[in-house]
Amino acid sequence: MSDPHPPPGAKLLPDGVHRSVRPGTAFLRLTTTHERQGLLDGAWWPRSRDVAAELPGLITALTERLGPITRIGLDSAAWNELPTRITVDDRVVHIDSFAVGDDTALVTRGDQDLFTLLVVPPGTPLEAARAAMAEAVRAGNPKQAQQILIDTTAAEPPRGDGS
Repeated sequence: MSDPHPPPGAKLLPDGVHRSVRPGTAFLRLTTTHERQGLLDGAWWPRSRDVAAELPGLITALTERLGPITRIGLDSAAWNELPTRITVDDRVVHIDSFAVGDDTALVTRGDQDLFTLLVVPPGTPLEAARAAMAEAVRAGNPKQAQQILIDTTAAEPPRGDGS
């Protein structure tokens, strides 16, 4: 996955309780362990498919917790338009796009340290999104992102008049 010894000055994934970042930025959860045992390192629930509106908040939140972010890889089919780079807080972050449909974002800190985030699709019902994000950051989670979304969406209770 990545070098177990981060570069000097690099931040580790935070210990402590899960919390979302300040209002108006991004809804993000990261695992709370220094040992990255699961397949995913966290989860992100963007509000829309507009990458220019959504990525700055994610990049800011990740930079505060992990240190400078240099690249983000996104599924090209999941977003309206993908630029090749974005500038956030006077730092250029390169955007890689792949047509893989794996429901993840690949985040690079520095030259090689890679973090994998589950991307919960915009418009996902609140309880299903919360369940997916909690599953993604569960210690030792063995599930791929796509399976987490399938399982948590299927667990969503029916809505409507009960018919």
